[in-house]
Amino acid sequence: MSTLLQQLRQTVGHEHVLTPETDLSAWEQDWRQRARGKALAVVRPATTDEVAQVVRSCAASGTAIVPQGGNTGLVVGSVPDDSGTQIVLSLQRMNRVRALDTENLTLTVDAGCILQQVQDAAAQASLLFPLSLASEGSCTIGGNLATNAGGTQVLRYGNARELCLGLEVVTAQGEIWHGLSGLRKDNTGYDLRHLMMGSEGTLGIITAATLKLFPQPAAQLTAWATVPDLHAAVQLLSLAQRQLGAALTGFEVMSQFSLSLVAKHLPQLNVPLYTQSPWCVLLELSDNESEAHAHQAFEILLGAAMEAEVVTDAVIAQNLSQAQALWQVRESISMAQAQEGLNIKHDISLPISSIPAFVAETDALLEREIAGVRLVNFGHLGDGNLHYNVQAPEGGNSQQFLQTQEDRVNTLVFEQVRKYQGSISAEHGIGTLKVHTLPRYKDATALVMMRALKQALDPQNIFNPGKVLP
Repeated sequence: MSTLLQQLRQTVGHEHVLTPETDLSAWEQDWRQRARGKALAVVRPATTDEVAQVVRSCAASGTAIVPQGGNTGLVVGSVPDDSGTQIVLSLQRMNRVRALDTENLTLTVDAGCILQQVQDAAAQASLLFPLSLASEGSCTIGGNLATNAGGTQVLRYGNARELCLGLEVVTAQGEIWHGLSGLRKDNTGYDLRHLMMGSEGTLGIITAATLKLFPQPAAQLTAWATVPDLHAAVQLLSLAQRQLGAALTGFEVMSQFSLSLVAKHLPQLNVPLYTQSPWCVLLELSDNESEAHAHQAFEILLGAAMEAEVVTDAVIAQNLSQAQALWQVRESISMAQAQEGLNIKHDISLPISSIPAFVAETDALLEREIAGVRLVNFGHLGDGNLHYNVQAPEGGNSQQFLQTQEDRVNTLVFEQVRKYQGSISAEHGIGTLKVHTLPRYKDATALVMMRALKQALDPQNIFNPGKVLP
């Protein structure tokens, strides 16, 4: 291994090969603190050529590589195992904006660019890169693409997959695929770009991407509404889609208990109306005409919803500051839940029409099976993605709850997801957290095809072994 480390130092510079003599916890500990691995070294290349040389050196010695961006994932997919034999390949030094084409509406960036940096680069050209996540100040675009991240505007713009036109990728043999096309049509064989996105670093290392941009809307308004139940929330979504069409860019649903945690742990945030109703909805409208037009559209929508008794009360943000405050409440649910204690997270997707029945039935099932369990339900109702999280009973030992109940809770929830023909992972991925669960809920033929792809592209199994595929 000393020979390998020497080669890596020659490639990226001595100061960019970090070994266990220094504190590696930032790279070895996952964001949720569910797991702590042990790396042989953390290697921090600055260019794609350096990444390729690092891969060639590791391939020659049979050393596994764990690609890592901002390390903000939620399924323990970007940290090493505890063997002390794996290299963590951190792409954070690769943070250049390479090119901006305002006429083609594309932006080409290094994989290590922070998502907020990408958003800002687009905004400086009066354009929009619409991917938006709670972790956008620390997650990287390479990680977003490798996990096919979702976020709050999937309803209008799609997942990360739909926002990428081209990739640059280093293969498991240390070769570079130069695929940074800005083309919207290219029907010349297999779409390798889509194969890499969502593969969680198991098939190749994304080093750069060409991203889709959009014109900035003339106005963006946010509204907060209370609804009597989830069925009413689904009705409101249908009404909003009919009346607003593509202008509806966000539709989030939040349970009363999830909002009560924000009010409890983050009292500086003003959580509106949540005590009045079991569910609240956050809507975002992007208008290409004017703020006055957008405001009128929201008023017409909410008026019709109240008349149909789908909405019981609502407020429309009057300025950007108020809109940001409403979104901050929504984005703070996970933080508030973490302060309440360790919890069992589920990132599931279901047919939108099935969500009310799924929640009612699964809530009742868990409350019957586990006395005192608390349910933190929120998510992107507009695209059928629900964060169905389970909190320990109040006053209980959350660590013990996690250790003794997680497998049981996961089985109960995932069996319900299967019953309603959903997916056990909507946007977080598989990582190691769900890798042994996947065969039970993934089509067997699909798994055979996935393993064949892995074997063909990474026959040594050096890219992120133990992730995604059992």
